[in-house]
Amino acid sequence: MAASLPSPHARTLPPGFQIRKGHLIFSTFAVQTLADIFSSVRNVVTVAMHLLNSLFRFSTSGFGVILILTLLLVQPSAQAAAPLALHSASVLVVNQRTGKTLYQKQANRVLPIASLSKLMTAMVVLDSKRPLGNPIKVTPADRDLLKKTHSRLTLGSILSRRDMLHIALMSSENRAAAALSRGYPGGRKAFVAKMNQKARSLGMKHARFYDPTGLTPRNVASARDLLKMVNHAYRYQTIRRFSTDKQQIVRPGRGQLVYRSSNGLINNPAWKIQLQKTGFTNEAGHCLVMRTLIKGQPVVIILLGSKQRYGHYSDAIRLKAWLES
Repeated sequence: MAASLPSPHARTLPPGFQIRKGHLIFSTFAVQTLADIFSSVRNVVTVAMHLLNSLFRFSTSGFGVILILTLLLVQPSAQAAAPLALHSASVLVVNQRTGKTLYQKQANRVLPIASLSKLMTAMVVLDSKRPLGNPIKVTPADRDLLKKTHSRLTLGSILSRRDMLHIALMSSENRAAAALSRGYPGGRKAFVAKMNQKARSLGMKHARFYDPTGLTPRNVASARDLLKMVNHAYRYQTIRRFSTDKQQIVRPGRGQLVYRSSNGLINNPAWKIQLQKTGFTNEAGHCLVMRTLIKGQPVVIILLGSKQRYGHYSDAIRLKAWLES
């Protein structure tokens, strides 16, 4: 049976917050996010107190007063330029319109990218111009034999290429991505070769693909590589729509399945997400790429390698708040 949708009130809350029977419930992610905010506020207050103490200590010196007041005025700019405490191992934030790098942290580091690979998978599927209405049947060849992950698409399930692509992008359905690659002219081997060919054509110098799902840690790229992939993927209307949908109902032949977005920020009205993809494996950690609007500007956020379960979300929230300050 399909799970019921959250109430309208729940949708207005950030990820990790719920209302149950009139009480506000905090998840681990919410507690972590609040702790991060309180920590930042405490740091600012501490700096301000030190400066005020210095002001009174040197109040007999006119030069001292001028110096301290200058520091107080400069402090906000210095604080904004300081490195942020982020969970992700590699970070890149770029204004897509101007190309200006707004924030970076080890952006050239090559790391496993997990299901972020599915953006490349989607582009290769769409580039093939194969009819999206054609049915694809799930076979034993689509099972995950590497990590033994579970799929809701049982063997024998039949969905259109469109539905397979939809749930692969929105919900990161691995078996759907595997089936899509198998249905490519020349089979999965030819599909993966096309993924690497397209990566080279986009200038993704350090990107390597070995499967369409991202389950293998051999699928790697740098944040700068992924910026190029996100920018190109944004040209595909189907990818923009499917990746940002909140849910999709599919009928694989045995009743119906309700799939929902793997991105916890999609339901948050504070975010204007135009394209997104999440990813996770033990090797890759928690990963997230997004194109979103911040202060009216299109911003691409690349987050790789967070070992904290909700670290990629809290990093995105912190970066957004920092850019809006």
